[in-house]
Amino acid sequence: MRQSSIKRWFFQNVGFASALALLTVIYLSYNMLHPRGFSSAVAIQNTNEAAAIAFVAMAQTLPVLLGGLDLSVGAVMTLTNCIASVLVNGSPGQIALGIFLTLASGTAFGFMNGCIVVFGRIQPIIATLATGAIAIGLALLVRPKPGGDVDGDLGWALTNSVRDFADTYGIADGGDAWWLRPFADIPVPFLLVVFVTVLVWVPFRRSVTGRTVYAIGSAEGAAFMSGLPIARAKIAAFTLGGFFAACGGLYLAIQTSSGNADLQQAGAYTLNSIAAVVLGGTSLLGGVGSAVGSLVGAMILRVISFYFRILDIDPLLQPLIEGVVLLVAVSFGAIRTLRVKNKLDLFR
Repeated sequence: MRQSSIKRWFFQNVGFASALALLTVIYLSYNMLHPRGFSSAVAIQNTNEAAAIAFVAMAQTLPVLLGGLDLSVGAVMTLTNCIASVLVNGSPGQIALGIFLTLASGTAFGFMNGCIVVFGRIQPIIATLATGAIAIGLALLVRPKPGGDVDGDLGWALTNSVRDFADTYGIADGGDAWWLRPFADIPVPFLLVVFVTVLVWVPFRRSVTGRTVYAIGSAEGAAFMSGLPIARAKIAAFTLGGFFAACGGLYLAIQTSSGNADLQQAGAYTLNSIAAVVLGGTSLLGGVGSAVGSLVGAMILRVISFYFRILDIDPLLQPLIEGVVLLVAVSFGAIRTLRVKNKLDLFR
């Protein structure tokens, strides 16, 4: 019976399982090739580079589960990045308020997206294309040129190891407490992503609203006839997506100590978020996948870019190689969906 359950889980999550296996192989190989592989310094650098795209990929997951796309996630991340570069400084109370306002602004923008889609009855891809332009315009008003003043201690503490965090704020004997030593070298960015996933995504996934999001992506008509709260679920999905995008913008500001209303950056993060979602096993048809899978997909994207550094690949060839790898990976993930005549079979 247990073997049958494992087999059923693997069949229902073959995209995620494949992505996890791919990430394990390429990341282990990367560390073997790196002169300082399997060290805390390398892990900290890697997680710092992957944290922002991980949050934005989680933001993209919610609309994709509904069967749509959110083209504003990169712009919302850029907007909140600029807001954080203005507000996250000063006294501890002011910093806490700045963080709250940054996350609240992204969440409110996501709520606006959801209301436009639900009450305006506009396709998500069209609605968010327009709201993304609004977000970039607001970002330019907040930060006309790159710059900012993010608290230095906060930036250092959240972009390094647990030991550095403890040392910065003078807790646990400066990171040398015996009970902290086993965890002292863990990268704080990794813990932040895990914390947000466990605290926000997992409860949402298990809630009625979260299950409704999956039902809408699988068969909206059937979900409506079942009496599920369609409008509430759609608004909640886009609102939560705005929150995750704000987490990405906030972290980017903390990491770089600045904000930048860069249109190209916003577009790149949006496209990469879609690629990460698909690589993580979430179907663009909707109803299949998870934010956890998108985290794995985001890491795959970043590890591919890590190889460019250690293998000294010509920058002119990097987009070509990255595109081919993504195309192959996405094609493998789509094989199962293409072979299924009835999408409901994916859940049996």
